[in-house]
Amino acid sequence: MMPLRLAALLGLALTACTTTPEPSPAPAVLAAEFARFAQEHQVPGLVAGLTIAGRRHVFCTGYADDERKLPATAATLFEIGSVSKVFTATLACLAAERSVVSLTDAPSRIDPAFANASLDRAQLWHFGTYTAGGLPLQFPEAIEPAAATAYCRAFVRTSEPGSQRCYSNPSIGLLGHLVAKAWRRDFAACLRGELLQPLGMTHTHVEVPEAASAEYAWGRRRTGERVRVANGPFADETYGIKTNVGDLLTLLEANLRPDELPAEIAAAVRATQVGRFACGGFVQGLGWEQVGLPVTREGLLAIAAAAVSEEGLAARELPAAASPAATWFHKTGSTNGFGAYVVFVPQHRLGLVLLANRNVPIAARVAAAHAVVERLVRGA
Repeated sequence: MMPLRLAALLGLALTACTTTPEPSPAPAVLAAEFARFAQEHQVPGLVAGLTIAGRRHVFCTGYADDERKLPATAATLFEIGSVSKVFTATLACLAAERSVVSLTDAPSRIDPAFANASLDRAQLWHFGTYTAGGLPLQFPEAIEPAAATAYCRAFVRTSEPGSQRCYSNPSIGLLGHLVAKAWRRDFAACLRGELLQPLGMTHTHVEVPEAASAEYAWGRRRTGERVRVANGPFADETYGIKTNVGDLLTLLEANLRPDELPAEIAAAVRATQVGRFACGGFVQGLGWEQVGLPVTREGLLAIAAAAVSEEGLAARELPAAASPAATWFHKTGSTNGFGAYVVFVPQHRLGLVLLANRNVPIAARVAAAHAVVERLVRGA
């Protein structure tokens, strides 16, 4: 699988850049929908990427830094918020494939300090599917990063593992922390060495290195201030990744064509696509949220809202089996100044990336992506 040739993209025009020289409706569809989207939501800078039938297309508009008038390009690094959770889940599945952990391990199997903890009744895969027992959406504000593990050890479950799905940074954050602890390395080093480098994702970072700092976009709050993400408990594992459109297209292509990957990574990617729990009209996997085709705009918006709700959803465990090709896999991600959305549909050999340096409402991101997919699939 070839990584995106960024050097070829950088010299292209700001308003549209594509890796495909031959005629195709995809660049026009991508440009029309996301130019409108950027204008309607006053996005300083936006980059959208599409992989379809093995070809890539990229659309760029606006500024990575609107104060300095630095254009958004295919090389621009965006904060992807909770799309980071897909990376954490894939790393956990890779650790299981390499027998570093088992997804059925209890936390105390890795960290003996959890031996008497309420959450020790749960298994690693419960933490990756937000079904460990009622962990909240966010850590309390008073919890410092160094106290994240202690908070989880002291947490008292409000439900039995596997019975309720509560979307939660502490939940999947603890999964990433435990996997890294089992590997005896910090999370960022595990992610880089075990997953990113083998996939050729050299522009994906937890901490943006100095050499790449010029490519790191500035976000805008809805109130207008420039902003970048701050550190917090389990930030690296849950919302801390910064990356560009090419690397995210590589991730989607890995999910669309796992047979082209090294065997262990292929098995890990396939494991993230297994539907684990039915809840709230969608299926929760490890990292990815899933819904069967066909999907309507209204149905997808309802599912996206339910997936990130602070309210718990009744969960029903599913038989362990790969989800069918006719499935819409997606994940949203937000920080105070950025909004991201990624989706792939194996049946259509299609994946889509949306990156913006404004936290545009999730409903608007999902609707725009759905409109592009619908037009391309229907040939409009």
